[in-house]
Amino acid sequence: MNNIVIVGTAHVSKKSVEEVEKIIEEEMPDAVAVELDLKRFEALTGKKQDVDLLEVIKDGNLFLFIFQIILSNLQRKIGKETGVNPGEEMLRAIEKAKEIGADVLLIDRDIAITMKRLWSGISIKEKLKLIYHLIFGKEDIDLEEVLEKNAMDYLIDEFRRISPKAAEVLIDERDAFMAKALVDASKRYNKIVAIVGAGHKDGITKYLQNPESIPDVKRLIEVKERKISVLKVLGFVLTSFTIFMLLSILITLGTSEFLSAFLFWFLVNGIPSSIFAAIAGGHILSILTAFCVAWLTSLSPLLAAGWFSGLVEFMIRKPKQSDFEEMLSSESLRALYRNRAFRVLLVAALTNVGSMIGTFVGIWYLSTHYGINIKEVIWKILFRF
Repeated sequence: MNNIVIVGTAHVSKKSVEEVEKIIEEEMPDAVAVELDLKRFEALTGKKQDVDLLEVIKDGNLFLFIFQIILSNLQRKIGKETGVNPGEEMLRAIEKAKEIGADVLLIDRDIAITMKRLWSGISIKEKLKLIYHLIFGKEDIDLEEVLEKNAMDYLIDEFRRISPKAAEVLIDERDAFMAKALVDASKRYNKIVAIVGAGHKDGITKYLQNPESIPDVKRLIEVKERKISVLKVLGFVLTSFTIFMLLSILITLGTSEFLSAFLFWFLVNGIPSSIFAAIAGGHILSILTAFCVAWLTSLSPLLAAGWFSGLVEFMIRKPKQSDFEEMLSSESLRALYRNRAFRVLLVAALTNVGSMIGTFVGIWYLSTHYGINIKEVIWKILFRF
């Protein structure tokens, strides 16, 4: 489309900021489109971001939220190394548009939808690989390569190597979404300058040359909320099996063996949960809470030990709005770890990891150590009680 000028930028490059100013001045467009959604636009322009930590913990989005924070943290680290804040060229494009009287168009997909589609679309193994890469792979960053593209696209190239699905969600789908937004906008404006990351330019251009190839936008914004997930089914199965095992021990081996098995279950869940809560830097009361409730939450697929330790940590730390803002703008993992708001999330998340480990070890031990005859147990349940 001849009335759309696409500018591919590096989000942490001074050269990109200058290029954006120059092109907007030369083209004098009716509208300037930027690779932002409303949430990122508000964050970039200084609007405070509210975060409900308890809601994040309750909804089970702990690791997704932490993943987003670590991702943003790495992008800011790259920006600090290059002397340009991430998104500075987008901010300058918005300011320049206002100077010339052009409208500002936000053409990117909602970041929450993108991250949820990413998180639900990749396997547990891929999630762990991505988090590991973000935390421990940052020292291998090639700044010269980063300067050839934007920081996010640099990361996406790494993601494409680790997880093709991650790259599909983070870049390919967004190419299509932004192209559709530009096609619709081109019907209202005579000329549009679109400021996007360099890694998106080719994909968007390809779609603009063949608008009929753009996928249905409804499919691109769909987030499937599974009412019955594999993990939930597995949770119910493991819970039922564990309760059955404990009941079997009581019926066939007696009270003494049952108490012994229950004590083991209590400790095998409580110890790793409390250890991981301690690794997260939890308060002693949060650690004790993790230790005391893990046995019970492991017997219920509807509860999580991290809910309780996270709630206690929240009540003790009492994070303020300033803590939330610092968490979202932190420039190092060390600063994140010291942040009171992030500490609440980390305690809740790692408590759940410890509880999960304890649950699997406990089930393995109960099923192999006590040698329960399942047929005998069923017979006694049916005819004795």
